[in-house]
Amino acid sequence: MSNVLRCDSDCLFCQIIKGEIPSNKIYEDHTCYAFYDINPQAPIHFLVIPKAHISSCGEITKGNSSIVAHCFEVISEVTKKLGITDFRVVSNCGAKAGQSVSHLHFHVLSGRDLTWPPG
Repeated sequence: MSNVLRCDSDCLFCQIIKGEIPSNKIYEDHTCYAFYDINPQAPIHFLVIPKAHISSCGEITKGNSSIVAHCFEVISEVTKKLGITDFRVVSNCGAKAGQSVSHLHFHVLSGRDLTWPPG
């Protein structure tokens, strides 16, 4: 698991976690970080990211899945704190799926009707 805990100096989200790039933080603990998206796609749009550099859902393993579970616990906690009851959680995996930063992240969107199917 030590290779998963590495921080990629070229990664935008690793730089945000380290405080090298400012963000509008709404939550932080030892495992993950949450902040509002700079290009919101809904009235409420924030990201929850693990501090461990995991590139995408395709890199989730038995060794790091507890980190991902914790991210979802944080999503539940933050949405309750913000009074959000209806929301969508999205993780894009790969460039063709819309992933623009190669660091696992979960978009939490709310505040408007979210149609289905997306995209």
